[in-house]
Amino acid sequence: MSTLQGKTLFITGASRGIGLAIGVRAARDGANVVIAAKTADPHPKLAGTIYTSAAEIEAAGGKALPLVCDIRSDEQVYEAVERAVKHFGGIDILVNNASAISLTGTLDTPMKRYDLMHQINTRGTFLCSQACIPHLKQAENPHILNLAPPLSMKAQWFKPHVAYTMAKYGMSMCVLGMAAEFEADGIAVNALWPRTTIATAAVNMLGGEMMMSVSRKPDIMADAAYHIFTRPSRACTGNFFIDEDLLRSAGVTDLDHYSVVPGAELAPDFFVD
Repeated sequence: MSTLQGKTLFITGASRGIGLAIGVRAARDGANVVIAAKTADPHPKLAGTIYTSAAEIEAAGGKALPLVCDIRSDEQVYEAVERAVKHFGGIDILVNNASAISLTGTLDTPMKRYDLMHQINTRGTFLCSQACIPHLKQAENPHILNLAPPLSMKAQWFKPHVAYTMAKYGMSMCVLGMAAEFEADGIAVNALWPRTTIATAAVNMLGGEMMMSVSRKPDIMADAAYHIFTRPSRACTGNFFIDEDLLRSAGVTDLDHYSVVPGAELAPDFFVD
């Protein structure tokens, strides 16, 4: 495949950040994008709603379906998937992008926050995959992409924030297991993770303008995801891709334009050796 024209992407958490960037990139080909996220009304601290995202996607050349969906709810997820299928005729690509983060140690992580991370990251990814897979089986080139890190059982990735690492690695384990489980069905299941920090609302919350200035734009993740989606699903599954490495392997040599501040020394992301 060389285009996503007419393909339908179901993207969780696509009201802003990386999820939105992936949707906009696909929209440039004329793709259909289902924006499954919670933000219907403007947030006092975070830019973007499902409706502003829909406007961006349509301005880029795609078709958008904004759906209010809390991926912690079985009922809301299944209803959103059914509405997407009814509206666009099917689902070709699922992007499990929605995620919660708390970089806190064991004694400083309230169980409410622990539960939130596991409900959204691990359980939400499993649930959305479960709901979409029957429809992906009918697609010509089906892909599931989890925004999840490569699995590395080194203590350094667990020590500072055990709860968050467990929740993100749950998404990674979904890739490991489901890629093998659905290989015969031709459904590609892959992970994508950034080598550097990405300028998102979460990074701004964690490190403010200083961390944003040493980060890359979400566009690098969107372009990397595009290279995955346009590959044959039967020949591209079970991979834990790093954005920079994937783009370089695809012949992209100039990555400086992805930097928020061109030429800046970039901050490495978590989980990448």
